[in-house]
Amino acid sequence: MKNQEVKKNPEFLEYVYKLNEGIELTDALELSLKKINEIDIAQLNRIGLKTYKKDKWTIHKILQHLIDWERIWCFRAIIFARGEGSIPDAHDQEIMGQNSNADELSIEQLVNELRIVRQSTIMMFESFNKKILETNCVFFEYEMPLYTIGLTVAAHQIHHFNIIKERYIPLDK
Repeated sequence: MKNQEVKKNPEFLEYVYKLNEGIELTDALELSLKKINEIDIAQLNRIGLKTYKKDKWTIHKILQHLIDWERIWCFRAIIFARGEGSIPDAHDQEIMGQNSNADELSIEQLVNELRIVRQSTIMMFESFNKKILETNCVFFEYEMPLYTIGLTVAAHQIHHFNIIKERYIPLDK
């Protein structure tokens, strides 16, 4: 990293720990899968492509965003777990959201894909031993142990499911 100070304890990581309420990685990922399985698809279908505010993402795009970012975080985890040595590039979620075709997909399709991706993520993290899970990961301006990437996946879902609950569910009228 050139001319950048590595942040040992990034603010977003504190948010990750807070959202996961101190539970262990395996439990956090299993709980997140349970929450996916509890999604009220009929309710989300009634909301459809409505948004709570102009220029905000639809629920479809939020689900696609969760899928895309989980895959990105898993790619990053593999890079570090296997000692590949490169530093993964940054990605722009707004560009990715604009270029997704999520609004053309059904809620059922997106929820099922999210479920399958999460199951794969759980299997990947379960395959890592303690040494791998404690591998130091440095990217952008952050430094953290690899297991926190899994916690980030779970927290990211909690964050967006909270947004759906607070801002989108009221649109079901």
